Amino acid sequence: MKLRKFFVFIFKKNLLTTIFTLFLVFLVVFSNTNLFAARNGLTLWAKNVVPSLFPFFIATELLNYTNLPYYLGKLTNKFMRPLFNVPGEGSYAFIMGIISGYPVGAKIINKFIDEGTCSKQEAERMLAFTNNSGPLFIIGTVGISLFGDSTIGIILFVTHILACLTVGMIFGFFSRKDSKCSNSKSSNFRINKCQSHCRNINIQNRTQKGKHGWKRFYRGYRDTFNNTSYNISDLGSILSVSITNAISTILLIGGFIVLFSIIISILNSLNIIDSISNILSYINIPSEFGQCILTGLLELTNGLNSVSCIHTKYMSIQIIISAFLLGFAGLSIFLQIFSIASKNNLSMKPYLIGKLLQGFIAGFYTFIILNNFDFLYFDITSL
Repeated sequence: MKLRKFFVFIFKKNLLTTIFTLFLVFLVVFSNTNLFAARNGLTLWAKNVVPSLFPFFIATELLNYTNLPYYLGKLTNKFMRPLFNVPGEGSYAFIMGIISGYPVGAKIINKFIDEGTCSKQEAERMLAFTNNSGPLFIIGTVGISLFGDSTIGIILFVTHILACLTVGMIFGFFSRKDSKCSNSKSSNFRINKCQSHCRNINIQNRTQKGKHGWKRFYRGYRDTFNNTSYNISDLGSILSVSITNAISTILLIGGFIVLFSIIISILNSLNIIDSISNILSYINIPSEFGQCILTGLLELTNGLNSVSCIHTKYMSIQIIISAFLLGFAGLSIFLQIFSIASKNNLSMKPYLIGKLLQGFIAGFYTFIILNNFDFLYFDITSL
């Protein structure tokens, strides 16, 4: 028994070393295919990901220097708390996460933690439904570029949003038992830990009662404007920092796409993906679909590209698989979110459960839409 524990300890201690060493060896052994895969990954990133995401990353960074998150949170708190059991500011992370795509939602939530806007438990729940693919990626890249049909992109985008909202409400429902305790704690946490002077002024104005609410709101807004740390003279530095942060984010995404393109190439060279897809064929999943699903579970963009390239008359099946992959997002994006969330030691378990749920729910919603709207002309045929 002690010997077994010793070997388990040695295995765990040297697991990463073994994996990284094997990766280096396989890079050399399969250098030809890996070079081709890296080139394809870079092309996919440069042609499809950068144009659709980079401008929105800059816009999101610029908005972070404004009071929009607070005022949006004030307007939406009345339904964000009952539906999702999170602060109203979570609507900003949700909206920007939808508009800009991965991993903007995680970056905003990380900023909320630093500022004391939400508790750790609320942030972990928000991670599960505020990190999503953006409309330009789903409609432009997936719908138009990969499938050649904007209608497919619109369907995928609609079911993607409906699925993430469903996941948020499910998480909010199951967290309701602790809502009374967490609400009071997070409220005190937000007030005590808030770092911005203008935010403190607005919180005080929000809690005051009386007949002259609009006058107090105006004074609070005026004080906020007068006490803000940024003005027109700071525009140059704000732009430079925003562009730098956006470049850092888009390069991070590109690095993951290239890395996982190489990993997928190595797994294909070792016939691992083929072997697993052959096993899946025993449960009536064709091997070509199995390969695409496995690829998408590793890296989203490569997986969607593989799905769109399947030569089959059952396009509805391709669309449903794409909806699942967009909802789950893949291991590559999981690691991107993890690299951001780890800065505040956030648990990734709620995120993983939420994305799995979102994938299945998005696939189900897509099936319902394709099966009930005949004008879409996508045949639902059993395999």
